[in-house]
Amino acid sequence: MRYIDENLKNKTILITGGAGFIGSNLAFYFQSNHPDVKIVVLDAFRSGETLSNGNLKSFGHFKNLLGFCGEIISGDINDSAILVKLLNEYKFDYIFHEAAISDTTALEQDLMIKTNVNAYKDLLDLAVAHNANMIYASSGATYGDAESPQCVGREAPQNVYGFSKLMMDHLSREYMKKTDISIVGLRYFNVYGPREYFKNKTASMVVQFGHQILAGKNPKLFEDSDKILRDFIYIEDIIQANIKAMHPRQSGIYNVGTGKARSFQDIVDILQREMQTEYKCEYMPNPFIGRYQFHTEADIHTTKEGLDFEPRFELEDGIKAYVPEIKRLYEQEVK
Repeated sequence: MRYIDENLKNKTILITGGAGFIGSNLAFYFQSNHPDVKIVVLDAFRSGETLSNGNLKSFGHFKNLLGFCGEIISGDINDSAILVKLLNEYKFDYIFHEAAISDTTALEQDLMIKTNVNAYKDLLDLAVAHNANMIYASSGATYGDAESPQCVGREAPQNVYGFSKLMMDHLSREYMKKTDISIVGLRYFNVYGPREYFKNKTASMVVQFGHQILAGKNPKLFEDSDKILRDFIYIEDIIQANIKAMHPRQSGIYNVGTGKARSFQDIVDILQREMQTEYKCEYMPNPFIGRYQFHTEADIHTTKEGLDFEPRFELEDGIKAYVPEIKRLYEQEVK
């Protein structure tokens, strides 16, 4: 679906983190809907490098870009030489900044702040120099265990990732005061959908439960999973929000969720209906009680007003649309 009628011919778009989950979906949105636009993808493609928790430092994967025909740059946003190249060799009209250390369990506070906050300031300076509108990924993690519904201005991050995203939002507000470019921060809630598989253990429970079921295993959930609620949002609605943020009614920080909280039990039940299975769920004690969000629900009133955003996918709709891809992944990547 096309979300704006604007002719982007002769426009140039930079997508950082463009080999990741959301960045690659953005790249294909533009390629499919605006074939005359020039798309430049920057990504620190995965190597064997890991964080101290054992997870990969970068989740960027070439398979997320199979079929992409734009320009690809392999590089790290912390590399000053890359930033000089972007500044001097291109003229961007829009910047979609998705690159980050996005692992909420990462312990490297220094790397998190350097990558998520300091490098973002450099990209804001690039946007100002090019007079390019900036759309960037903030996060629902800024709210921590704040009371639902989560509203901008009531943040309480519980990990360095959420803290780094909140610092990005504060930095953005400072730039909004002194520049004419549009700056929009999008606080994503629990995103699921195609091209997330290569996030490995940090991929959504939708695809993880789907693959458990396809393997003929009983789905494993925490006890009281019908009471653990999240605002799950399908990737198509995330793309909608990003595209509409290209020309917002007002610069600002906006929640991107459905505005509805659903349970992990709901996910399993919907998957089983779609896959026509009836495996018995297995319930495990929750070891994260006391440091675990039990309810997230985005307040999206200002998002509807500021971005003309309206979520199109209920959880049932998103999972139904996703199931064929979950099955393909299982056959081609998992088995």
